[in-house]
Amino acid sequence: MLIRPLEPDDYAEWVPLWDANNLGQINGKLTTTTWSRLSDPSDTQMNGMAAFDNAGHIVGIMHYILHPTTGSLQPACYMQDLFVMPAHRGKGIAKKLVRELETLGKEQKWARIYWLADNTNREAMALYRNLGIKLNFGFYVLPTGLV
Repeated sequence: MLIRPLEPDDYAEWVPLWDANNLGQINGKLTTTTWSRLSDPSDTQMNGMAAFDNAGHIVGIMHYILHPTTGSLQPACYMQDLFVMPAHRGKGIAKKLVRELETLGKEQKWARIYWLADNTNREAMALYRNLGIKLNFGFYVLPTGLV
């Protein structure tokens, strides 16, 4: 299994995973802008990785955002999206993507990697239970009306 950063030529294979991850509820401009940010090597804040099967097709994606934080001089990493095609689940692909991010974070000396997960997503919760430390915080959103 190959895991590497997303590249501009990956767009056609990335889109179906992006759409599936977002349940098809994303508009074209948002998809185009997100892809532009993810595939731009000069954008050091928003990044993406992909997992490829032996035939060279994308079967998993992960997007992450680096940002300053008040608790450290080093940046924090927010793992925003992690998605594996249903036909490829149960093969350890998501875990490999997270471990690759962990390796990158250690190399670049990030303060931490964190993420959110829906408490009803049993598969994700089982994976994350073995990878990270669950903190007992509430999560709140104050919508501003902007998309």
